[in-house]
Amino acid sequence: MTLDENALFAALDDFRIELPSWAFNNSGTRFHVFEQPGAPADAFAKVDDAATVHRYTGAAPLVSLHIPWDAVADYRELAAHAVEQGLAIGAINSNTFQDDAYRLGSLAHPDAAVRRKALAAVMECGEIAAATGAHAVKVWLGDGTNYPGQDSFRLRLERLEAGFREIHDGLPDGVRLLIEYKLYEPAFYATDVPDWGTALLLCERSGPNARVVVDLGHHAAGVNIEQIVAVLLSAGRLGAFDLNDRKHGDDDLIAGSINPYQLFLVFAELAGVEAARGVSYMVDQAHNIEPKVPALIRTVMTLQEQWAKAVLIDRTRLECLQAEGDVLGANAVVKDAYDTDVRPLLARWRERHGLAPDPFNAYLESGDEARRRRR
Repeated sequence: MTLDENALFAALDDFRIELPSWAFNNSGTRFHVFEQPGAPADAFAKVDDAATVHRYTGAAPLVSLHIPWDAVADYRELAAHAVEQGLAIGAINSNTFQDDAYRLGSLAHPDAAVRRKALAAVMECGEIAAATGAHAVKVWLGDGTNYPGQDSFRLRLERLEAGFREIHDGLPDGVRLLIEYKLYEPAFYATDVPDWGTALLLCERSGPNARVVVDLGHHAAGVNIEQIVAVLLSAGRLGAFDLNDRKHGDDDLIAGSINPYQLFLVFAELAGVEAARGVSYMVDQAHNIEPKVPALIRTVMTLQEQWAKAVLIDRTRLECLQAEGDVLGANAVVKDAYDTDVRPLLARWRERHGLAPDPFNAYLESGDEARRRRR
Protein backbone atom coordinates (compact mmCIF):
# COMPACT_ATOMS: atom_id res chain seq x y z
CA MET A 1 0.00 0.00 0.00
CA THR A 2 1.53 3.31 -1.08
CA LEU A 3 0.88 6.31 1.13
CA ASP A 4 0.34 9.78 -0.31
CA GLU A 5 0.39 11.81 2.90
CA ASN A 6 -0.63 15.05 1.19
CA ALA A 7 -3.66 13.36 -0.38
CA LEU A 8 -4.63 11.89 2.99
CA PHE A 9 -4.30 15.27 4.69
CA ALA A 10 -6.44 16.88 1.98
CA ALA A 11 -9.11 14.22 2.54
CA LEU A 12 -9.03 14.90 6.28
CA ASP A 13 -9.37 18.62 5.60
CA ASP A 14 -12.56 17.90 3.63
CA PHE A 15 -14.04 15.56 6.28
CA ARG A 16 -16.28 17.88 8.30
CA ILE A 17 -18.15 16.45 11.29
CA GLU A 18 -21.41 17.97 12.56
CA LEU A 19 -22.02 17.89 16.31
CA PRO A 20 -25.49 17.73 17.92
CA SER A 21 -26.31 20.50 20.40
CA TRP A 22 -28.32 18.07 22.53
CA ALA A 23 -25.28 15.88 23.17
CA PHE A 24 -24.05 18.48 25.66
CA ASN A 25 -27.27 18.43 27.73
CA ASN A 26 -27.87 16.46 30.88
CA SER A 27 -29.12 13.07 29.74
CA GLY A 28 -29.78 9.56 30.97
CA THR A 29 -32.15 6.66 30.55
CA ARG A 30 -35.93 6.52 30.58
CA PHE A 31 -35.57 5.87 34.32
CA HIS A 32 -33.41 8.81 35.34
CA VAL A 33 -31.53 11.84 34.01
CA PHE A 34 -27.99 12.09 35.39
CA GLU A 35 -27.09 15.71 36.00
CA GLN A 36 -23.53 16.92 35.45
CA PRO A 37 -22.01 20.16 36.68
CA GLY A 38 -21.62 22.82 34.00
CA ALA A 39 -24.42 21.53 31.77
CA PRO A 40 -25.35 24.25 29.25
CA ALA A 41 -28.26 26.46 30.24
CA ASP A 42 -29.20 27.50 26.71
CA ALA A 43 -28.38 27.14 23.03
CA PHE A 44 -25.57 29.69 23.23
CA ALA A 45 -23.75 27.59 25.86
CA LYS A 46 -24.26 24.45 23.74
CA VAL A 47 -22.62 26.24 20.82
CA ASP A 48 -19.73 27.15 23.13
CA ASP A 49 -19.29 23.48 24.05
CA ALA A 50 -19.35 22.43 20.40
CA ALA A 51 -16.77 25.11 19.65
CA THR A 52 -14.53 23.65 22.36
CA VAL A 53 -14.63 20.25 20.66
CA HIS A 54 -13.78 21.86 17.33
CA ARG A 55 -10.99 23.93 18.87
CA TYR A 56 -9.23 20.77 20.07
CA THR A 57 -9.94 18.53 17.06
CA GLY A 58 -10.09 20.92 14.11
CA ALA A 59 -12.63 18.63 12.46
CA ALA A 60 -16.10 19.57 13.78
CA PRO A 61 -16.99 23.01 12.40
CA LEU A 62 -20.78 22.48 12.34
CA VAL A 63 -23.39 22.24 15.08
CA SER A 64 -26.95 20.92 14.64
CA LEU A 65 -29.84 22.53 16.49
CA HIS A 66 -33.01 20.87 17.81
CA ILE A 67 -36.22 22.86 17.99
CA PRO A 68 -37.79 23.63 20.48
CA TRP A 69 -34.92 22.46 22.70
CA ASP A 70 -32.68 25.20 21.24
CA ALA A 71 -35.33 27.88 20.84
CA VAL A 72 -34.02 31.45 21.20
CA ALA A 73 -35.51 34.89 20.68
CA ASP A 74 -33.15 35.78 17.83
CA TYR A 75 -31.77 32.99 15.63
CA ARG A 76 -29.60 35.35 13.63
CA GLU A 77 -27.89 36.31 16.88
CA LEU A 78 -27.31 32.62 17.66
CA ALA A 79 -25.86 32.04 14.18
CA ALA A 80 -23.58 35.07 14.60
CA HIS A 81 -22.43 33.71 17.96
CA ALA A 82 -21.60 30.40 16.29
CA VAL A 83 -19.51 32.20 13.66
CA GLU A 84 -17.65 34.08 16.42
CA GLN A 85 -16.81 30.70 17.92
CA GLY A 86 -15.53 29.33 14.60
CA LEU A 87 -18.65 27.30 13.77
CA ALA A 88 -21.58 27.29 11.39
CA ILE A 89 -25.10 26.00 11.98
CA GLY A 90 -25.65 22.60 10.35
CA ALA A 91 -29.10 21.01 10.24
CA ILE A 92 -32.24 22.07 12.08
CA ASN A 93 -33.87 19.06 13.74
CA SER A 94 -37.63 19.12 14.13
CA ASN A 95 -39.60 17.77 17.09
CA THR A 96 -42.98 16.18 16.44
CA PHE A 97 -42.92 13.66 19.28
CA GLN A 98 -42.91 15.64 22.52
CA ASP A 99 -46.46 16.93 22.72
CA ASP A 100 -49.64 15.31 24.02
CA ALA A 101 -51.27 15.94 20.64
CA TYR A 102 -48.85 13.45 19.03
CA ARG A 103 -50.02 10.45 21.07
CA LEU A 104 -51.32 8.75 17.90
CA GLY A 105 -48.72 10.24 15.57
CA SER A 106 -47.85 13.56 13.97
CA LEU A 107 -47.67 13.77 10.18
CA ALA A 108 -49.43 10.38 10.01
CA HIS A 109 -52.05 11.20 12.64
CA PRO A 110 -55.67 10.44 11.65
CA ASP A 111 -56.77 13.92 12.79
CA ALA A 112 -56.06 16.63 10.20
CA ALA A 113 -55.72 19.26 12.95
CA VAL A 114 -52.84 17.35 14.54
CA ARG A 115 -51.19 16.89 11.16
CA ARG A 116 -51.38 20.66 10.60
CA LYS A 117 -49.79 21.24 14.01
CA ALA A 118 -46.92 18.90 13.14
CA LEU A 119 -46.54 20.45 9.71
CA ALA A 120 -46.31 23.92 11.27
CA ALA A 121 -43.61 22.71 13.67
CA VAL A 122 -41.46 21.41 10.80
CA MET A 123 -42.06 24.49 8.66
CA GLU A 124 -40.89 26.66 11.57
CA CYS A 125 -37.61 24.76 11.35
CA GLY A 126 -37.40 25.85 7.72
CA GLU A 127 -37.72 29.47 8.80
CA ILE A 128 -34.99 28.95 11.39
CA ALA A 129 -32.80 27.36 8.72
CA ALA A 130 -33.20 30.49 6.60
CA ALA A 131 -32.30 32.72 9.56
CA THR A 132 -29.23 30.71 10.58
CA GLY A 133 -27.89 29.64 7.20
CA ALA A 134 -28.52 25.97 8.03
CA HIS A 135 -28.17 23.49 5.17
CA ALA A 136 -31.07 21.17 6.01
CA VAL A 137 -34.19 20.44 8.02
CA LYS A 138 -34.15 16.93 9.47
CA VAL A 139 -37.34 15.05 10.34
CA TRP A 140 -37.52 11.99 12.53
CA LEU A 141 -41.04 10.82 13.37
CA GLY A 142 -42.11 8.80 16.37
CA ASP A 143 -45.22 7.88 14.40
CA GLY A 144 -46.52 4.34 14.45
CA THR A 145 -49.14 2.00 15.87
CA ASN A 146 -49.21 -0.30 18.88
CA TYR A 147 -51.88 -2.79 17.79
CA PRO A 148 -53.13 -4.49 14.62
CA GLY A 149 -56.19 -2.67 13.32
CA GLN A 150 -55.38 0.54 15.18
CA ASP A 151 -55.07 2.44 11.89
CA SER A 152 -54.64 1.84 8.18
CA PHE A 153 -51.06 1.36 6.96
CA ARG A 154 -51.98 2.70 3.53
CA LEU A 155 -53.73 5.81 4.83
CA ARG A 156 -50.88 6.61 7.19
CA LEU A 157 -48.42 6.37 4.30
CA GLU A 158 -50.62 8.65 2.18
CA ARG A 159 -50.70 11.21 4.98
CA LEU A 160 -46.91 11.07 5.27
CA GLU A 161 -46.48 11.54 1.53
CA ALA A 162 -48.75 14.58 1.52
CA GLY A 163 -47.01 16.10 4.54
CA PHE A 164 -43.49 15.58 3.25
CA ARG A 165 -44.40 17.00 -0.17
CA GLU A 166 -45.72 20.16 1.48
CA ILE A 167 -42.63 20.45 3.68
CA HIS A 168 -40.28 19.92 0.74
CA ASP A 169 -42.00 22.53 -1.40
CA GLY A 170 -42.13 25.04 1.46
CA LEU A 171 -38.46 24.95 2.48
CA PRO A 172 -36.20 27.90 1.61
CA ASP A 173 -33.96 27.65 -1.45
CA GLY A 174 -30.82 25.64 -0.77
CA VAL A 175 -32.26 23.86 2.29
CA ARG A 176 -32.60 20.10 1.99
CA LEU A 177 -35.27 17.92 3.55
CA LEU A 178 -33.65 15.03 5.42
CA ILE A 179 -35.89 12.06 6.26
CA GLU A 180 -34.74 9.67 8.97
CA TYR A 181 -35.98 6.12 9.47
CA LYS A 182 -36.06 3.83 12.50
CA LEU A 183 -36.76 0.12 12.75
CA TYR A 184 -38.76 0.37 15.98
CA GLU A 185 -39.56 2.64 18.94
CA PRO A 186 -41.61 4.19 20.32
CA ALA A 187 -44.40 2.27 18.54
CA PHE A 188 -44.68 -1.40 19.51
CA TYR A 189 -46.45 -2.88 16.46
CA ALA A 190 -45.48 -0.84 13.41
CA THR A 191 -43.30 2.20 12.82
CA ASP A 192 -44.41 4.47 9.96
CA VAL A 193 -40.90 5.09 8.56
CA PRO A 194 -39.19 1.83 9.57
CA ASP A 195 -36.47 1.37 6.96
CA TRP A 196 -34.39 2.91 4.20
CA GLY A 197 -36.79 1.74 1.49
CA THR A 198 -39.72 3.63 3.00
CA ALA A 199 -37.55 6.70 3.55
CA LEU A 200 -36.34 6.50 -0.06
CA LEU A 201 -39.91 6.17 -1.32
CA LEU A 202 -40.95 9.24 0.68
CA CYS A 203 -37.97 11.20 -0.67
CA GLU A 204 -38.81 10.30 -4.25
CA ARG A 205 -42.42 11.32 -3.75
CA SER A 206 -41.46 14.54 -1.97
CA GLY A 207 -39.16 16.13 -4.53
CA PRO A 208 -35.57 16.52 -5.73
CA ASN A 209 -34.21 18.12 -2.55
CA ALA A 210 -35.25 15.29 -0.22
CA ARG A 211 -32.58 12.92 1.09
CA VAL A 212 -32.37 9.91 3.42
CA VAL A 213 -30.60 9.97 6.80
CA VAL A 214 -28.83 6.75 7.81
CA ASP A 215 -28.59 6.32 11.58
CA LEU A 216 -26.15 3.49 12.27
CA GLY A 217 -28.24 2.29 15.21
CA HIS A 218 -31.57 2.09 13.39
CA HIS A 219 -31.24 -1.37 11.86
CA ALA A 220 -31.94 -4.97 12.71
CA ALA A 221 -28.98 -7.08 13.81
CA GLY A 222 -26.86 -8.25 10.90
CA VAL A 223 -28.15 -5.73 8.37
CA ASN A 224 -25.47 -4.71 5.84
CA ILE A 225 -25.49 -0.95 6.43
CA GLU A 226 -22.65 -0.26 4.00
CA GLN A 227 -24.68 -1.85 1.21
CA ILE A 228 -27.64 0.41 2.08
CA VAL A 229 -25.27 3.38 1.91
CA ALA A 230 -24.04 2.30 -1.54
CA VAL A 231 -27.60 1.91 -2.87
CA LEU A 232 -28.73 5.30 -1.56
CA LEU A 233 -25.59 6.94 -2.93
CA SER A 234 -26.23 5.37 -6.33
CA ALA A 235 -29.80 6.64 -6.25
CA GLY A 236 -28.60 10.17 -5.44
CA ARG A 237 -30.63 10.16 -2.23
CA LEU A 238 -28.03 9.75 0.53
CA GLY A 239 -28.19 12.95 2.54
CA ALA A 240 -26.67 12.48 5.96
CA PHE A 241 -25.65 10.15 8.75
CA ASP A 242 -26.42 9.96 12.42
CA LEU A 243 -23.11 8.51 13.55
CA ASN A 244 -23.14 6.32 16.64
CA ASP A 245 -22.82 2.65 17.59
CA ARG A 246 -24.95 -0.05 19.15
CA LYS A 247 -24.71 -3.40 20.88
CA HIS A 248 -28.36 -4.40 21.28
CA GLY A 249 -30.60 -1.73 19.76
CA ASP A 250 -30.59 2.02 19.27
CA ASP A 251 -27.98 2.43 22.01
CA ASP A 252 -26.45 5.69 20.67
CA LEU A 253 -22.94 4.81 21.85
CA ILE A 254 -19.77 6.52 20.65
CA ALA A 255 -19.26 5.73 16.97
CA GLY A 256 -16.85 2.85 16.50
CA SER A 257 -16.86 1.92 20.20
CA ILE A 258 -18.50 -1.48 19.57
CA ASN A 259 -17.91 -2.28 15.90
CA PRO A 260 -15.21 -0.04 14.39
CA TYR A 261 -14.87 -2.31 11.35
CA GLN A 262 -18.47 -1.63 10.34
CA LEU A 263 -17.87 2.12 10.62
CA PHE A 264 -14.76 1.74 8.46
CA LEU A 265 -16.70 -0.25 5.84
CA VAL A 266 -19.41 2.43 5.72
CA PHE A 267 -16.75 5.09 5.19
CA ALA A 268 -15.09 2.88 2.56
CA GLU A 269 -18.19 3.38 0.39
CA LEU A 270 -17.80 7.16 0.64
CA ALA A 271 -14.18 8.25 0.94
CA GLY A 272 -12.92 9.62 -2.36
CA VAL A 273 -16.28 9.14 -4.07
CA GLU A 274 -17.36 12.32 -5.85
CA ALA A 275 -21.06 11.50 -5.49
CA ALA A 276 -20.63 11.55 -1.69
CA ARG A 277 -19.33 15.11 -1.58
CA GLY A 278 -22.60 16.59 -0.36
CA VAL A 279 -23.24 14.03 2.40
CA SER A 280 -23.37 15.36 5.99
CA TYR A 281 -21.59 13.46 8.75
CA MET A 282 -23.72 14.22 11.77
CA VAL A 283 -23.18 12.75 15.23
CA ASP A 284 -26.13 11.49 17.27
CA GLN A 285 -25.04 9.97 20.56
CA ALA A 286 -26.34 9.83 24.12
CA HIS A 287 -23.50 10.47 26.57
CA ASN A 288 -25.37 9.42 29.71
CA ILE A 289 -22.64 8.53 32.19
CA GLU A 290 -19.50 10.03 30.67
CA PRO A 291 -18.51 13.73 30.63
CA LYS A 292 -19.87 15.39 27.50
CA VAL A 293 -17.03 17.38 25.94
CA PRO A 294 -14.26 14.74 26.23
CA ALA A 295 -16.71 12.09 25.01
CA LEU A 296 -17.36 14.09 21.86
CA ILE A 297 -13.65 14.76 21.38
CA ARG A 298 -13.18 10.99 21.50
CA THR A 299 -16.01 10.61 18.99
CA VAL A 300 -14.39 12.99 16.53
CA MET A 301 -11.01 11.29 16.89
CA THR A 302 -12.56 7.87 16.24
CA LEU A 303 -14.41 9.13 13.17
CA GLN A 304 -11.23 10.67 11.79
CA GLU A 305 -9.32 7.43 12.33
CA GLN A 306 -11.84 5.31 10.43
CA TRP A 307 -12.14 7.94 7.68
CA ALA A 308 -8.35 8.00 7.25
CA LYS A 309 -8.26 4.21 6.98
CA ALA A 310 -10.97 4.30 4.33
CA VAL A 311 -8.97 6.90 2.37
CA LEU A 312 -5.92 4.60 2.47
CA ILE A 313 -7.66 1.83 0.52
CA ASP A 314 -5.73 1.30 -2.73
CA ARG A 315 -8.72 1.77 -5.03
CA THR A 316 -6.82 1.11 -8.26
CA ARG A 317 -5.47 -2.20 -7.04
CA LEU A 318 -8.82 -3.12 -5.50
CA GLU A 319 -10.71 -2.57 -8.75
CA CYS A 320 -8.10 -4.61 -10.64
CA LEU A 321 -8.41 -7.53 -8.24
CA GLN A 322 -12.20 -7.32 -8.29
CA ALA A 323 -12.19 -7.47 -12.10
CA GLU A 324 -9.91 -10.51 -11.98
CA GLY A 325 -12.19 -12.26 -9.49
CA ASP A 326 -9.39 -12.43 -6.92
CA VAL A 327 -11.55 -12.76 -3.81
CA LEU A 328 -8.80 -13.04 -1.22
CA GLY A 329 -6.63 -10.40 -2.84
CA ALA A 330 -9.44 -7.85 -2.97
CA ASN A 331 -10.41 -8.54 0.63
CA ALA A 332 -6.77 -8.19 1.69
CA VAL A 333 -6.56 -4.69 0.16
CA VAL A 334 -9.52 -3.58 2.29
CA LYS A 335 -8.27 -5.33 5.43
CA ASP A 336 -4.74 -3.95 5.05
CA ALA A 337 -6.12 -0.41 5.07
CA TYR A 338 -8.19 -1.15 8.17
CA ASP A 339 -5.20 -2.67 9.98
CA THR A 340 -3.06 0.43 9.38
CA ASP A 341 -2.30 2.43 12.53
CA VAL A 342 -3.25 5.92 11.36
CA ARG A 343 -2.77 7.65 14.70
CA PRO A 344 0.74 8.92 13.87
CA LEU A 345 -0.59 10.31 10.58
CA LEU A 346 -3.44 12.07 12.38
CA ALA A 347 -0.99 13.48 14.91
CA ARG A 348 1.03 15.00 12.07
CA TRP A 349 -2.17 16.37 10.45
CA ARG A 350 -3.09 18.04 13.72
CA GLU A 351 0.37 19.50 14.22
CA ARG A 352 0.20 20.91 10.68
CA HIS A 353 -2.97 22.73 11.79
CA GLY A 354 -1.47 23.97 15.05
CA LEU A 355 -3.35 21.44 17.17
CA ALA A 356 -2.20 19.11 19.92
CA PRO A 357 -1.35 15.66 18.50
CA ASP A 358 -3.66 14.05 21.10
CA PRO A 359 -6.78 16.25 21.48
CA PHE A 360 -8.35 14.06 24.17
CA ASN A 361 -5.45 14.23 26.60
CA ALA A 362 -4.77 17.87 25.69
CA TYR A 363 -8.30 18.74 26.77
CA LEU A 364 -8.07 16.75 30.00
CA GLU A 365 -4.76 18.43 30.88
CA SER A 366 -5.91 21.94 29.95
CA GLY A 367 -8.16 22.62 32.91
CA ASP A 368 -11.03 23.47 30.54
CA GLU A 369 -13.20 20.66 31.93
CA ALA A 370 -12.89 22.02 35.46
CA ARG A 371 -13.70 25.54 34.23
CA ARG A 372 -16.74 24.20 32.34
CA ARG A 373 -18.02 22.49 35.48
CA ARG A 374 -17.81 25.79 37.39
CA ARG A 375 -19.73 27.90 34.89
